Amino acid sequence: MYDAIIVGARCAGAPVALLLARKGYKVLLLDRTTFPSDMAFSNHFVHQTGSARLKRWGLLDKLAATGCPPITEDHWDYGAFVLSGSPPPADGGVTTAFAPRRKVLDPLLVAAAVEAGAELRDGFTVQQVVWDKDQITGIRGHGKNGATITENARITVGADGMFSTIAQAVKAPEFHNKPPLEGSWYSYWSGVPMKGWHLWLRPQRVIFAYNTHDNLTLIGAAFAIKDVPAVRADVEGNSMRALAENAPELFERMKSGRRETHHVGGAIPSFVRKPYGPGWALVSDAGYQKDPCTASGITDAFGSAELLAEAIDAGLSGRQPLQEALAGYEQKRNQAELPYFELTTQLAALDTPPPETIQLLAALQNNPEQRSRFFGVLAHTVPVQDFFSPENVGRILG
Repeated sequence: MYDAIIVGARCAGAPVALLLARKGYKVLLLDRTTFPSDMAFSNHFVHQTGSARLKRWGLLDKLAATGCPPITEDHWDYGAFVLSGSPPPADGGVTTAFAPRRKVLDPLLVAAAVEAGAELRDGFTVQQVVWDKDQITGIRGHGKNGATITENARITVGADGMFSTIAQAVKAPEFHNKPPLEGSWYSYWSGVPMKGWHLWLRPQRVIFAYNTHDNLTLIGAAFAIKDVPAVRADVEGNSMRALAENAPELFERMKSGRRETHHVGGAIPSFVRKPYGPGWALVSDAGYQKDPCTASGITDAFGSAELLAEAIDAGLSGRQPLQEALAGYEQKRNQAELPYFELTTQLAALDTPPPETIQLLAALQNNPEQRSRFFGVLAHTVPVQDFFSPENVGRILG
């Protein structure tokens, strides 16, 4: 009997396992893949707030030691002007973001969870959950040898992405559902070094580029959803045309570099799910998914993992009834993330900004303090509602 079974061992499940195991709980961590392994579609980005959590967990120096280039500057090109700068520091004075390959980041998190005492079974497929009346009491699945195994726990956590087996089994209610709003594809390039997080923001298109492991640069393009069917017919050709038309200086530099991989990407929906019930909880993309245009998935996963681990500890330790603690987890998650969900939904449409937004952005050119706070919104060091409050907007325009 385990205290917690966690289904999914990547950037949400592994931190939950790590934090619970460090508190002495008996944790089983499961994943259908084996480690190390990559993910086919992930923007890799860990914002400063995500880095601050890694620092709290004692893992930031380990990530830096893997050779992942630090990212401390933002350069966002709006066509008529460019905004450059750095966001305010995150907790603990952390000023650095990273864009690690998932084949490096995820094994690092998994190894930390195992070192803390969690039991890992990778290559394990969860086929179904186990019920006792209306409560989940565990899972049933098979490992690498194919034998069916049943394991029980006081709580089962779904950290297994938007197609979560746990979420589907409990029919977790969904809210704020949005269809795919844009599609993005990227590939890795050598010989095109970048400094910072670069965006070229144009109507119906966004170009993005930043450094990752192995002296590679992740370079990609996002397309308005109306154009996605045509893009899918020739991803490489459409991506290169978008780069040439919207970021010509980058496109010229790429001529002296080399594309090392094929393009990966796609378009995904957005939703918010109820993240708990009798004997179960959901974390990260299993319980909350927004468009990837703000590159916040990993940072969100880390934050939700911390909140959920705190709630499970409060419930299993007896300090608070478990369902009450999990209700608090949902409330805190929604309070932290729903403003970003709404902002991301607006940005993902890739529409031409309204005149008042252009005016606000233009005013930031000569206001370094507020420009830094603007970058801090996506770094999660400045709350959305604080920066875009009428009072703050008035100060910027005034």
